[in-house]
Amino acid sequence: MATIDQQFVEYIVKTLVNNPDKVSIDRTIDEKGVLLSLEVDPEDVGRIIGRRGATAQSIRTLLRALGTKNDARYNLKIVNNDNYEPAKHDDDAPEADDDEIEDDNSESTVEEGSELAKKTRAELADLDDLDI
Repeated sequence: MATIDQQFVEYIVKTLVNNPDKVSIDRTIDEKGVLLSLEVDPEDVGRIIGRRGATAQSIRTLLRALGTKNDARYNLKIVNNDNYEPAKHDDDAPEADDDEIEDDNSESTVEEGSELAKKTRAELADLDDLDI
């Protein structure tokens, strides 16, 4: 059975998200108070956080008001559950030696880079000549 604080946060969050059936709130108590861990669908995390965290801060403020009424200290943790997996490296691929790697574009890149550098320096020199 959900406690009043879980029901309160659940009600607020479910009205904000597109997938209310994927909202879950875990409640743990420790020496710092009550921690509510909120999990939502990955596409709804932005809605809960809001611009610059405004929505999340508003929910925390409401929880603080509830805590004042119930003589408790509440903390809200928004759990990122988007199942991020870093890119996998192909361990079976043979590694190339530095001697085997040929870079056909290395000379043209240096030449273009120096031309760009010359052009940029010329433009900066023109700007230095301006009397502003």
